[in-house]
Amino acid sequence: MKEKNVQHEAEVLHQKKLVLENIKAQEEERKRIAVTIHDDIGNRLNILSLWLNNLDTKGDEVIKKNIYNQMSSLIDAARSISHSLYPVNLESVGFVLYVEELIANLSHKINISMQVMPGYGKKDIFVEVQLYRIIQEFTTNVIKHSTATDLWIYIKDYPQHMAVIISDNGQGFDYNLVKKGMGIKNIESRIKSMNAIHKWKSTLNKGSRLIILIPNNNELPNQNSLN
Repeated sequence: MKEKNVQHEAEVLHQKKLVLENIKAQEEERKRIAVTIHDDIGNRLNILSLWLNNLDTKGDEVIKKNIYNQMSSLIDAARSISHSLYPVNLESVGFVLYVEELIANLSHKINISMQVMPGYGKKDIFVEVQLYRIIQEFTTNVIKHSTATDLWIYIKDYPQHMAVIISDNGQGFDYNLVKKGMGIKNIESRIKSMNAIHKWKSTLNKGSRLIILIPNNNELPNQNSLN
């Protein structure tokens, strides 16, 4: 029995490593494509836009305006595609500021407040990207499927792990009915990739809450910490 347990644990660990390697490979490929769109195509479009702005159209301002509008739309589309593939500027801007930028962009749709407790330290870029994606996915789901007016993000570092709590004041949901949806699956897949543990707390008509504990090392936090 001991040998079987050891073998089973080894197989589970191997599967976890394969999943993590697969997710990291996907993120690297997304990053490569996103950087290409952001740095190459985006810059080329900006240069064309500048040239167009200085183009002598001999008074035909209607043609110039139409072309300029189309160019602006292409630039916005390139930025949007790049950002959806990978948060290109997260590493240079920093996780907290990048999330604050997301909050500012969504402020016309929902009230979002974030509290990062003193002592927060920069994490591995893979962890920060996954966490950003989780916040983004959670927020998108709330805006699309909930009647929430407010959303809160709480982040605190502990000696052994980082705690992240995301909650809203919407209509809540029945986990068993939505767990197969892509939104929940994407969130839980990213949580697993960080070797983290999580817990959903949702009450109909009283909002929902997601608690995540992300280890600072390879050891999982105590499950009781989620209560």
